[in-house]
Amino acid sequence: MKTVFIVDDNDTNLMAAKLALSGIYKTFALPSSERMFQLLERLTPDLILLDVDMPEMDGYQTIQTLKSSSKHKSIPVIFLTAKQDAESEIRGFELGALDYINKPFSPPVLVRRIETHIETDKLIKQGQAKIFELHNATITVISDMVEKRDTVTGGHIERTQMYLEILIDALIRGEVYTEEIHAWDLNLLLPSAQLHDVGKITISDTILNKPGKLSDEEFELIKTHTTEGERIIDLITERTQDEGFLRHARLFAGCHHEKWNGKGYPRGLQGTDIPLEGRIMAVVDVYDALVCDRPYKKPFSHEEAVEIITKDSGTHFDPSIISVFTEVADAFREKFLEMAL
Repeated sequence: MKTVFIVDDNDTNLMAAKLALSGIYKTFALPSSERMFQLLERLTPDLILLDVDMPEMDGYQTIQTLKSSSKHKSIPVIFLTAKQDAESEIRGFELGALDYINKPFSPPVLVRRIETHIETDKLIKQGQAKIFELHNATITVISDMVEKRDTVTGGHIERTQMYLEILIDALIRGEVYTEEIHAWDLNLLLPSAQLHDVGKITISDTILNKPGKLSDEEFELIKTHTTEGERIIDLITERTQDEGFLRHARLFAGCHHEKWNGKGYPRGLQGTDIPLEGRIMAVVDVYDALVCDRPYKKPFSHEEAVEIITKDSGTHFDPSIISVFTEVADAFREKFLEMAL
């Protein structure tokens, strides 16, 4: 059964709407926007019926707040209102409302309008899911092609994506950079991380798979995989409308070798001038490099890797991120061992 929130400061209107929808939808009658946002922390409805004229936070302010949240912006909203002027309706539509239903409403009309919008939203989400599936499949194939050329770092792309999810979840729980992270669509961001090394496709096999330490000249060429990754993603961006997905991918590709102290590459960015995507990816990328075997080194133990990364807090890595990393580092080890089986 679909879930509908009814938000109205008038008890009579609340009960009338709840009675009209009884037995058709699971309904929650909420006397204020504040109560609605409290419930949204625990439950996401299929649709919100929202009164316009309410004290403290009116319907327009409420929908603005909803649409600014990556978690809640896709919830369909229908205004329930006694306002019947064109200006009010236009304002509501501009803020993202799907429809207006005037009060007092006819129960059958209310039910039919809700049915129409829920069914439309279902079809839209099905289409979006297919597009997302296509995006993810395409990115996975591209990243797999890159990794097959780089025989030294097998499984790196998949592992770093797993570590990234662990670390971002921990940052959210620890309320570190939460405002910025909440603005992300993690369903887009996490798959886009697979492209962080896409620029390696331009690097010679001889250098990419050299069984030993690189010369200074060779290392300079390897460093170009960051800017080459940006260039490749820019080429894709020119041919698509999906800038959100590729914006994250570009930042992962171009910034994951920057260092907190400004001594990284390719641009020598420092501190919070480094995009957050790059600062997070830097941690998971280095962890995986440390615990894996390479032609130029033996793998470090998990404990040694954590110690090295912790010591580089404030030089290589963002100290705020490292404070969270140390709390969930054991989850990295568990994921590494799980994927090694």
